[in-house]
Amino acid sequence: MYQRPHLFIEGQWLAPQQGGQFEVFDPSDESLLARVAAAGPADVDLAVGAARRAFDHGPWPRLSGAERASVLRRIAEGIRARQDELAVLEVRDNGKPLPEAQWDIADAAGCFDFYADLAERLDTDERPVALADARFRASVVREPVGVAAAVIPWNYPLLMAAWKVAPALAAGCTLVLKPSELTPLTALELACIAAEAGLPAGVLNVLPGLGGEAGAALVEHPGVDKVAFTGSVPTGSRIMQAAARDVKNISLELGGKSPFIVFADSDIEAAVEWIMFGIFWNQGQVCSATSRVLVERSLYPALLARLSDAASQIRIGNGLTEGVLLGPLVSAGQHAKVSAAIAQGLADGARLLHGGERPAEQAKGWFIQPTVFADVPLHSALWREEIFGPVVCVNPFDTEAEALHLANDSQFGLAAAVMSADLERCERVARKLQAGIVWINCSQPTFSELPWGGVKRSGIGRELGEWGLDNYLETKQITRYESGDAWGWYLT
Repeated sequence: MYQRPHLFIEGQWLAPQQGGQFEVFDPSDESLLARVAAAGPADVDLAVGAARRAFDHGPWPRLSGAERASVLRRIAEGIRARQDELAVLEVRDNGKPLPEAQWDIADAAGCFDFYADLAERLDTDERPVALADARFRASVVREPVGVAAAVIPWNYPLLMAAWKVAPALAAGCTLVLKPSELTPLTALELACIAAEAGLPAGVLNVLPGLGGEAGAALVEHPGVDKVAFTGSVPTGSRIMQAAARDVKNISLELGGKSPFIVFADSDIEAAVEWIMFGIFWNQGQVCSATSRVLVERSLYPALLARLSDAASQIRIGNGLTEGVLLGPLVSAGQHAKVSAAIAQGLADGARLLHGGERPAEQAKGWFIQPTVFADVPLHSALWREEIFGPVVCVNPFDTEAEALHLANDSQFGLAAAVMSADLERCERVARKLQAGIVWINCSQPTFSELPWGGVKRSGIGRELGEWGLDNYLETKQITRYESGDAWGWYLT
């Protein structure tokens, strides 16, 4: 059994002050995987204090971008050196198939390399600004925002940590990382890797713990300057309320119910492949999952038949078993939530084409078959609410205008996709889709170079790319008087 009964604070492994622990389970067989230290408010105070001292008095914010970049690259190297071990740990902790976990770990390392490059550019980031009044000279600089609180979800444990930790470190911030209580293990290993890479004590602190205790105390702490959160809309809303009291800088990446528009001139095999990738990857536990598929009516019957057949052939099982493409959901609670959504969809009159149940061959573990619904009532929660499971809803449309109306008729706006052989139409539709991310003739490709985030209730701000670095920087103008006549307001 994995053992890590301590918190990582100021470069040391410390027992929680209240002595708390929580249990982590392997979702494939429900067995006990680990007992992990549970941070409480007192531990949060200790960790924030460590991050505050490291920011106010430590070397990290005062290093050059190039010096910080060298540490980020060593973290990337440390992740790659342990890639196989970390991927297996991610599978056992989260449930996803091993090839997906290997991809995630590689992406996490690449994220640190990417932000190392951006950190170097900060050394030449000062920009002079020409002023109309020649008596003054001005420049604009960017400085680290301070102490950041990073609260991450359970669906991509190490990768979501990298998305926040890498840009924060590149900017010169110090931070406290709070991983999900469902999947804390690779975040704890990241602490080890960062320390081995030479990150100064107190710059990165890792506090596993329950959201209602450690998470709430962290985002409300007066010593925190910046909160970065990925998770549910209700929790994001509570964080906004808590941040408002101190007017904290926040960025939120929240839920989604992303549409995928498929026009009749699309290649049906390619369409089915991308639809399945968009909803069954990571068991559908993806904020950007394209879970609402809109198909032009003339293609609708054939696509439904092909999609149902393809879904029935997906191999389900333990993510460490070769050939498995769909693992278990992350927890008993998530399994119950997805099962309830499926039951409600049936009660609302949606037509079930495949799945919707626990696989017969899986007596243990939180498994759900890949599930395909057609003709879903537009008022149904199945169509309107985020399910976060391997459940896709398919409905027909007749015109481009109708497809856009149905796609945009949502409280969410994280991602969207459109497929057609007519690229001019794809570009036109992409511009009209109300989403922060739009894919053409594909679904879910994600790159460190590009901004990630949504509109409406899908969040505030952007991660990744240069925009992700901006989350952790404040802009300052510096204006100096050169020479010439003073204004003389008080001397005349």
